[in-house]
Amino acid sequence: MEKKRWACLALPKGWQIEEVTRKSGLSAGKRDVYYFSPTGKKFRSKPQLARYLGNQMDLSSFDFRTGKMLMSKLNKNRQRLRYDNNNNQTKGKPDLNTSLPVRQTASIFKQPVTKVTNHPSNKVKTDPQKAVDQPRQLFWEKKLGGLDAFDIAEELVKTMDLPKGLQGVGPGCTDKTLLSAIASALHTSAAPITGQLSAAVEKNPGVWLNTSQPLCKAFIVTDEDIRKQEELVYSVRKKLEEALMADMLAHVEEAASEGDSLEEDNDDMETV
Repeated sequence: MEKKRWACLALPKGWQIEEVTRKSGLSAGKRDVYYFSPTGKKFRSKPQLARYLGNQMDLSSFDFRTGKMLMSKLNKNRQRLRYDNNNNQTKGKPDLNTSLPVRQTASIFKQPVTKVTNHPSNKVKTDPQKAVDQPRQLFWEKKLGGLDAFDIAEELVKTMDLPKGLQGVGPGCTDKTLLSAIASALHTSAAPITGQLSAAVEKNPGVWLNTSQPLCKAFIVTDEDIRKQEELVYSVRKKLEEALMADMLAHVEEAASEGDSLEEDNDDMETV
């Protein structure tokens, strides 16, 4: 092997480049390039050299084979750096607003929207075609299947028992899917909830399904249903009233016991 070593002027002072030419074997004539730091450490590749130098030097335009800076790459890097600096200057001051971002996507709950205009004379143009309700995906309520609610103690919240008159429509429609569909319809639609009025929806729901109504057959709310709901609400309110009363009595007893303990402590101090 033939070795040549000389100082590398493109790198800081003390760096040397070594070129080794193979004389025999299948790779005869191939040249290997190595770099040596001022302390004598050997480097076999450009990534190793870049990791060692770190931020001391930019090697993006450095040719590892020749040990020189390529002027074409150096000019491109300078132009890119100048372009980035000009863009940063034209962008202006950064936005230092620390307010929390507001969700812009559609929500099942109605939220107020504030219209902001830059100038009083500006006019907001509306497209009547875009104002029409967008088409909905069939059986999108099934995406809500498998989702459960948990309370603060991480215990599963028991779902509601739907009336027997509510029957699901569509493939694989379970009670949970039906409950989610009805709850979504109550929050997103201003029209009355009547269910699927067409009788043909049971034969071919993919064709005759009314997407503005939940996945249930047509139903009628009877006086018996209203009475049962009133009794349920009254029962829940009664339990809440009893719980609040028990909590208040517990606080009163706790305050009274603390007062008695303070009086006993004062009597003991006077006796001493």
